[in-house]
Amino acid sequence: MDIEIRAFEEKYINEANAIWNRVVADGVAFPQLDELDEKTGLEFFSEQSYTGLAFDKASGELVGLYILHPNNIGRCGHICNASYAVKADKRGLHIGEALVSHCMEMGRKLGFGILQFNAVVANNHSALHLYEKLGFVRLGTIPGGFLMKDGTYQDIIPHYHLL
Repeated sequence: MDIEIRAFEEKYINEANAIWNRVVADGVAFPQLDELDEKTGLEFFSEQSYTGLAFDKASGELVGLYILHPNNIGRCGHICNASYAVKADKRGLHIGEALVSHCMEMGRKLGFGILQFNAVVANNHSALHLYEKLGFVRLGTIPGGFLMKDGTYQDIIPHYHLL
């Protein structure tokens, strides 16, 4: 699939919310508990340093997105953080790789020096494989750091990559 990533536009809010909310509802990757509605979604995606929307060039379909923002402030403000969501029926088509690669470029353009992931869930094998492939460094394991939707706890593995 040939992907084009463009900056978020309000006209895509419902499609972006649907992709994001599916990951939230699945309860196995994002820390958020509440889904976005039109108002909260617009506010959320607009307040990021960058929100990228991934489109299938052939069909024009929105197939994924990412958010990029500072991980902290002040003396740690050069470190950014990101989250990625791919439309459920489009997973496994390397859209995530396009999102992460674009995000790394955008992080550099925005002046960040490090991209850090705080909470990669240990059983998210596709994300772990992708981050390894792209040269991210694992920082260790936080036992039971993520509350799964089923009420169990899963380890999280923070990662970073110099930009």
